[in-house]
Parts: sequence; structure tokens; C-alpha cells
Amino acid sequence: MSVQHEGLAVVPEETARVARAAFPRGCLAIRLRDELGVVFTDEQFAGLFPVRGRPAWSPGRLALISVLQFAEGMSDRQAADAVRARIDWKYALGMELTDPGFDFSVLSEFRGRLISGGAEQDLLDSVLRTAAGAGLLGRGGRQRTDSTHVLTSARMVNRLELVGEVLRSALNALAAADSAWMSGHVRPEWLDRYARRWEDFRLPKSPNGRVGLAETIGADGMEVLRSVFAPGAPPGLRWLPRVELLRQVWVQQYWVEDGTVRQRTSKEMPPGARRIVSPFDPECRAGVKRDTNWDGYKVHLTETCDESGPHLITCVLTTASPGSDYDAVPLVHQALAERELLPDEHLVDTGYVSAGNLAGARCDHGVELIGPTMPDNGWQTEEGAGFTVADFTIDWDNQRVTCPNGAVSTRWATERAKGADVIRVQFSRRDCGPCPERPRCTRASIPRRRMTLRGDREEFEALQRARAQQNTDEWLGRYQARQGIEGTISQAVRAFGLRRSRYRGHAKTHLQHVLTAAAVNFTRLDAWLTGTPLALTRVTPLGRLRLAA
Repeated sequence: MSVQHEGLAVVPEETARVARAAFPRGCLAIRLRDELGVVFTDEQFAGLFPVRGRPAWSPGRLALISVLQFAEGMSDRQAADAVRARIDWKYALGMELTDPGFDFSVLSEFRGRLISGGAEQDLLDSVLRTAAGAGLLGRGGRQRTDSTHVLTSARMVNRLELVGEVLRSALNALAAADSAWMSGHVRPEWLDRYARRWEDFRLPKSPNGRVGLAETIGADGMEVLRSVFAPGAPPGLRWLPRVELLRQVWVQQYWVEDGTVRQRTSKEMPPGARRIVSPFDPECRAGVKRDTNWDGYKVHLTETCDESGPHLITCVLTTASPGSDYDAVPLVHQALAERELLPDEHLVDTGYVSAGNLAGARCDHGVELIGPTMPDNGWQTEEGAGFTVADFTIDWDNQRVTCPNGAVSTRWATERAKGADVIRVQFSRRDCGPCPERPRCTRASIPRRRMTLRGDREEFEALQRARAQQNTDEWLGRYQARQGIEGTISQAVRAFGLRRSRYRGHAKTHLQHVLTAAAVNFTRLDAWLTGTPLALTRVTPLGRLRLAA
């Protein structure tokens, strides 16, 4: 297919006349077309299509349809029917009333082109550029970020179903790739054991029975892997995606002892960031946050929060479920910097605040990261009656620390702890032993104070400044603006289905998140253009009684 650039700037006269008559007060699609003009053009997506071939349906229109589809929670078939039948969509797309539209499968094919061409972000960027061109989005200001969990579209399975389904799919893939070779290596009992999905079987209830079945499956899978990787096997079989998945899962779930395949215990398996938990979506991971457990992903949303304009989502980041929020901050700032949308103030919760992020945001991007820091976990801070690290004077140039009573440290050493460099500081027992303030300083059996300084000078000082500022009324007043991001996540979850992925795989899930963010922005731009105020926080009738008491 090739792109034949179409004129999208003009709405056909007959379409405009009928749309005005049908919607005298306008609607979202019509207002956005009137106020913002053409958001997506064919030229933006020309690189996703070959130069020659049968003319493709307008990619600029397909991009707009995809966003409107998510704005109204439609399936592909429903969106294609809307293009064919709805006057407001024809107006927004600049189509003739007699245009029959396209087959619904075109939308899926277009999403595949977006992912293969790495053009997912162009959808959100086009909306933001259009808003900026209309004076509704500017540089600087304040933005805020928060995250929520996203459930995979695949069915959750236990460990026994996982290994059974992985082996079943690998056997089917081998049979499809080379049936002659497979017929000579398949055991007769496998034809019954792996003929159906494991959800159709009645699994053993006793622990010993389940372990025995798991190890039987493990031995079968190990035999398949030995056959596939044997010198005389067809070389292409070992590179089949399902065979590679079988190999990875068997490394994580089993080990061999004296020629016998044993199932690993939960403590022997790899951490959640690397452990495969679903045979249907191998890229999703198991996440845990307090009392919430899920298989899927995590999405980070960043939005503007100035009162002078609509609150628009500017960055969408999709990560693995066990990923730390600390790691998301540099990625968000880099993405905003590339689009010249960096804020002056970035409001986040405690999960995003670290000494490295505080210093890096200011030094690398000139952004002030504002959020509650983790408190010093020493007993001095908890009891509020001892000397904390902030009470000591640190001479970074000469690598020494002076205590509140004037004693100078005798040891300054850089070590590696938990993947990061730390500085170990130690005072002499001759100074700490007779000191009258020692009960307020240390309770160690050896009478000397030890301290650990995490990060370099810039990180340490940034953390100390943040801890001192967060107790002031001025800081609390600035931080109040962060709470609105929770309403954004609630809107995206309840109105746009953000919580559950429509598709399988990280790339497709991220595309869904980008389309959802663009749809939220469309809704908010329309609300701003019509003067619709922000909704107040909902209070239940019982809650109103409590407030009135």
C-alpha cells in the first residue's frame, strides 16, 4: 500500500450543511474540527507505508478515528460503523456524506504500522502541538505525575497452568513448522496430555499430586528442548518464538538434579521483574503494591496543572509492573525535554522522590522536583531527640565531618551498597566515648558514631534542602496542586478503560495508553472550549452527614 495524500483541510459543503442542521449546538467532534482544524495529516505517517502500491486509506484520518474510538470506548467494528454512518465523524474527518468508509480490519493494520514504525508517540504529540498552536499549551509552568497498575488482557494462570500451556504451545508450533520431524519425536502420551488447553483439565487437588504433575510436565519439556537443540535437529526449530519461550520458562521453573527434573521453590525463582507469569502475554510481569496484586504493566501519566489552561496529558510511560517509580523520573524528563514541554515545577508523590532525582532534575533539565521525601530512618529522627545527619557539618572538599560538639571524623570511605555508591563516615572512640552527648548521638555497643552518606554532594544537599522545605507552609501550599492527578487517573480508568489492556504485549499496551491520553486531551480541550468547569470531588451521602456533624 502507498499513501495518496488527500486534502483534509476543507470539509465538503454538503457534509457541513447537514452537520450544522443535525447539531446546531455542536458536539465534541465538530467543535474540535472547528477550533483546532486538522490535527493529523497524511504526511505525518507517510514513512509507515511503501512508496508504491495500492492506495491506502488516509492515515491522517485513521489516526483521528483511532483517538475518537478511544474517546467513546468503541471496538474496531463500531468505529468503522461510526465513520460510515455518523455525520459528526464525517464532519471531523472532512468526508463526503456518501463515502462508504472502510473495513474495520484497517484499524488493526494501521496500529500495527504505528508500532513497527515507532510512531505511537506521534499521535499524542500532534494533539499537543495543535493545542500549543491554539494557545492552550505553553512551556514551563507546573506538571504532575502519578502511576497506576494495568491488568493484562490475558487470563491469569497458576504455575501449573503456566508450564503446561507453554509446553502445549511449543509442541503445536513445532508440529506446524516441521510435522515430519515432530512425528518422529512426539511421545504417544503427549497427544492426550497436551491436546487441550489446561483450563479444560481437572488438576490434582493434593499438593503432592500437583508437584508430581508439574515435574512430569518439566521432564516432557526438557526432552523437547534436548531434541530441538540436538545436532541433527533442523536448525530453524530452535529459533521459533514459542520454543524460545519454552526454554526461558524452563530455566526459571525447573532445575536438574542427578538427571531428574525438579520444580524450583518460590524462593529459587528469579525476581518479579524477570519472571514470566503468563503464556499468553510473555512480556507482562507480576506486580505487588501493598494489598494489590496484578499481572500486567504500570502506566505513568504526566499532565499540566496550571489554572490558565486545560489540564492536558503531556507524557505517557508504560513500564513493567515491578518497576520502581524512581526510575521513571529521568525518562519522563527526557521525553518532555525532547518535545520542549519541560515544566518549571514537577509535582510527584514520595515514590518518585530520591536524592538522585532531586539533583538530576535540577542539574540536567532545570526542573524543580517537588514531593515528600522519605524520612531519615534513624532512631534520632523517629524520636526527635537526637543528632541527625543534618546536625553534622560536612566538608566535602577535605572529606571529613564535624559533629555538633566539634569532633572530626577519622574515616571517610566510598563503598558499594545495593548497586549504588555510598560514603561511610566514622568517628573515633576516643572522641565519642567520653562525650556527654553520646546518648543523643549513638546507642551502639562500641562507643563511636557511624554514618552513611548516600550519593554525591549535589544529591545529598538536594535531599537535605527538600527535607527542610517540606515542613514549611509555603511548600505545603505549592504541593496541594498535585492531588488533581489522582482525578485524572480516575477519569482515565473509569471513562476510558485504562486499567485493563485491550491488547497483549508491551508495545501494543503502550499504544493503547497513548491513544487513551490523546482521547482524554480531546475531552478536556472540548470542555475548556465550552467553558465546562472541573468537577468537584464526589462526596457520598454518608460522607456529607459526617462533614455536617
